[in-house]
Amino acid sequence: MPRRLRPAILSYDDLRQLATAFLREYHSTGTVPTPIEEIVEFRFRIDIIPVESLQAAHEVDGFISSDLKAIYVDEFVWRQRPGRYHFTLAHEVAHVVLHRGIYQAHRFETIEEWKRFQNEISEEDRRWIEWQAYAFAGLVLAPREPLQDLYRKAIRRAAIAGLSVEQAGEAALSYIAEWISRRLEVSAQVIEKRLRYDGLWPLPEDQA
Repeated sequence: MPRRLRPAILSYDDLRQLATAFLREYHSTGTVPTPIEEIVEFRFRIDIIPVESLQAAHEVDGFISSDLKAIYVDEFVWRQRPGRYHFTLAHEVAHVVLHRGIYQAHRFETIEEWKRFQNEISEEDRRWIEWQAYAFAGLVLAPREPLQDLYRKAIRRAAIAGLSVEQAGEAALSYIAEWISRRLEVSAQVIEKRLRYDGLWPLPEDQA
């Protein structure tokens, strides 16, 4: 029988408020890209431990220990995929902020123990926990005001390059998300989701 954890039900707006408070406390200057590695290591005092072939062997970029003292991350992602690396850190520290009690109530240190924990909980609880961490991470790495400012700049650059946002549709979104992602040091996929969640895409008719 799957174990029920019953995490708090948080809306996207709830998570936005929590992410804003997180940034206010741990990165008050508000500059981007968000220095998530420094926040994790020096503000939360969590060790970041690269693990060879973590993704290849277990299909996971990273996970946090149940005592919340170490984040294990795939070594290749750590070295070669800065956007995914930053998101992995933000995702795992989201569990510290949002799900501390759940994690501390269970014991796991190795990837095998973590996967056993994941398999024991109900699918509904797992979806809630992971969606909350995903959304929180995106909000921390792409804060609302910098994201909106970069979005406006990306729209202008697309127009200068002769790319009609209205006509190009999803191709324009890919161009815009990729341009923003390089400046925020996070993946373009995360930016695309943020633009949709925040109602910035698709463009209103008076802006297209």
